Amino acid sequence: MSTRFPGRRLSFVRLSLLSAVVAAVAIGGLSGFNRWEDARVAESTGAFFAGYVDVTATPSYAFEDPAVKTGGSVVLSFIVAAKTDPCEPSWGTYYGLDEAEAALDLDRRVARMAQNGGEVIVSFGGLLNDELATSCTDPEDLADAYADVIDRYELSTVDLDIEGENLRDTAAGKRRAEAMATLQAERADSDTPLNVWLTLPVAPTGMTAEGTAAVAQFLEAGVDLAGVNVMTMDYGASRPEGTDMLTASQNAADATHRQLQVLYQRAGIEIGPQAAWRKIGLTPMIGQNDVKGEVFTLDDAKAFNTFATERGAGRMSLWSLNRDGTCSENYADTTVVSDACSGIDQQGLLFAPLLGEGFDGRAATLSDEPVVEETPEALVEDDPKTSPYPIWSDVGTYREDDRVVWQGNVYVAKYWTQGDLPNDPVLQAEETPWTLLGPVLPNERPVPAVTAPAGLYPVWDAKAVYERGDRILVDGKVFEAKWWSQSDSPEAAVQGSDASPWQKLDDAAVLKIVEQESEEG
Repeated sequence: MSTRFPGRRLSFVRLSLLSAVVAAVAIGGLSGFNRWEDARVAESTGAFFAGYVDVTATPSYAFEDPAVKTGGSVVLSFIVAAKTDPCEPSWGTYYGLDEAEAALDLDRRVARMAQNGGEVIVSFGGLLNDELATSCTDPEDLADAYADVIDRYELSTVDLDIEGENLRDTAAGKRRAEAMATLQAERADSDTPLNVWLTLPVAPTGMTAEGTAAVAQFLEAGVDLAGVNVMTMDYGASRPEGTDMLTASQNAADATHRQLQVLYQRAGIEIGPQAAWRKIGLTPMIGQNDVKGEVFTLDDAKAFNTFATERGAGRMSLWSLNRDGTCSENYADTTVVSDACSGIDQQGLLFAPLLGEGFDGRAATLSDEPVVEETPEALVEDDPKTSPYPIWSDVGTYREDDRVVWQGNVYVAKYWTQGDLPNDPVLQAEETPWTLLGPVLPNERPVPAVTAPAGLYPVWDAKAVYERGDRILVDGKVFEAKWWSQSDSPEAAVQGSDASPWQKLDDAAVLKIVEQESEEG
């Protein structure tokens, strides 16, 4: 997600005048937010909703107003490196922290939200500018820059939105992870331990290789990730033709869940399926996405909320609260993304309550609620007598489009393979030669095999010598010799073994032979 349409900002002259007026307030900021803590409502636990707010966009979004339905939590975005100092945090490069207080009254607005029982999260990064770790190469200065933001706004949760060039910079990723590990360790025994969310791009097949590498860096550095939030938006060419936005987003979430379990397993950390879902956040871009033709509707929002709550996702967000409304009549082309409206007719409804339904917890307390893992289901024992396709064999070889059954599911081969478990956990879909089609259905039965009539070819004889091209029959199946052989059973060819001197003819070839024999007879 990004601030692609920044709108109008305050000029330097206007900013200077305003700074002079509020200088007394700006010095040191309003760091004493704790004086309002007594007025906070009792904190709840459980999955939470927090919509993103583009802090620097115009018109300004009043996230702090109790009348604005934010769901109780917001993610203010984006803190990036200042243009003049690689280690100085700024809001979108437009305002330093003191400047944001002077121009946007930001500290006071954050304090007001805390006063009203709300929760503020700050997001670092985004697409358009340098995330602090990208430009600030000194580890201590980098940790101090993050700490300046965390301490100023008294944050218990931060969000690292890493995409584009920031995500491709692996050296920056290492610095980022180590800085967060340091800050977490420093605050571990305090009243406000630091929760860290990593926000990453995603395809319907899951996180990209750069994304999974970023997660691995954080786990290797010892960061206790609150979770991984995936941006279910802007799929472009990764979205298969005919797949709608809802289905693509659901597939992306399921794939991320699988990947996250693999990443934790490789890091030597035990995590169950339900705990993994608790560490997943989902962030659709409401209405018109940046990619033309990609529109996330109100109906999609309802269905996505149902999906997420059924799975047990720990977080739901949206990009962005600034955009949660119908565009005015003066906005001519709604296929062009606006930062102030969704681009669709919302019929008086808002996306935030639709997506946030049931996500009533708080980011700061999400990890406090115990996760009860369900007892794993016993592995399905595949029965060749009822299986619609052959049971996968570790000695078999399979070619493109071959189907097998394994532990109650049907898989199809993407290319030639031997010895590759169909359900072997992998990070990226391209790492496995198998595609999961779905479970074996209760009423499925073996696909009827085409059999050749008796006498079409001789029955295989272990004592006979066969030359290349000779054909035999075994239980109505036709085999053709690939080279000279004697006493080599065709059974290995049934499993697809290339070492067998026999090749089993497929159903289409057998049907053609039978038809030709019938016409000639």
